[in-house]
Amino acid sequence: MTADTQNDAPNFLSLLDPAAASQGETPRPLTEAVRLERVIILVNPLSGGVGAQAADEAAALLAVYPLQAEVVVLEGARIPDQIGEALAARPDVLFILAGDGTARSVAARAGSDGPLIAPLPGGTMNMLPKALYGTGDWKKALRLALEEGAPLAVAGGEVEGEAFYCAAILGSPALWAPAREAIREGKLKMAWTYARRALKKAFSGRVRYALDGSEREKAEALVLISPLISKAMDKCDGLEAAAMNTADAAQAFRLAAHALFDDWRQDPTVTTRGARRIEVEARSRIPAVIDGEPMLLGREAAVRFLPRAFMALAPKPPAGEDSV
Repeated sequence: MTADTQNDAPNFLSLLDPAAASQGETPRPLTEAVRLERVIILVNPLSGGVGAQAADEAAALLAVYPLQAEVVVLEGARIPDQIGEALAARPDVLFILAGDGTARSVAARAGSDGPLIAPLPGGTMNMLPKALYGTGDWKKALRLALEEGAPLAVAGGEVEGEAFYCAAILGSPALWAPAREAIREGKLKMAWTYARRALKKAFSGRVRYALDGSEREKAEALVLISPLISKAMDKCDGLEAAAMNTADAAQAFRLAAHALFDDWRQDPTVTTRGARRIEVEARSRIPAVIDGEPMLLGREAAVRFLPRAFMALAPKPPAGEDSV
């Protein structure tokens, strides 16, 4: 193993001799579903689920496979350029060990014509990695991709320029996401402020939506679910649009119970059907959670279905809804 450095910082760890790096260990077998000779893994050690030793650990893990690999340590302001360089290098597969937002960004930039993408669980929610690999352990996910992976066309959606591959939640329930993030960061006072705000607006700020040009309807929240994780979509021909119309806390708790113990679609407050084009509007800006990332949309938002958003390297079938 050799290390190239720039300004004395180990940005790239090139694994040019896996047999030597593995110190005599028998090489592990690679998947037969696709030819893997050269891979790149992008590592952000500052992401919550990664850690300072992740780049070295990834290098050691990759060294036991009969392939050429590069471990790229992402660096703050250079991250967009580093992603572009990795995509331009056209590896057989590009792994991402970083936060949820970085994984979505790489997948979106790769598109349907880019290299195979393998987002590993290195963020907070890890919705996309769990949907593909069924685990929150990035080392296990990496091994699954290398040993059992096959090219998989991942469908998704796009809302106001933001791509999602698992689910988008639009409406007042998304206001709870900032409270969750504040708790994760240990900011309890801020979490309490966000929670009070979310509770105050719960069951009051409804959204209006139209599916594929139909008449507008109202909902407490509209959840748009990709075919990757949807149990309700038999074909990859649209997003599952689930309208939730809980009117009070009792109904919300009942819906939560369904989500925990059976299929939440059985709750009478939920209606669901497929759609390729969705329009949403509200009296004020629309809170949203896009693949686990909270954000605030405008008063109107348009969502479109992406039948082939990017190509992933994942076991077939992928883990799906139960793992998210």
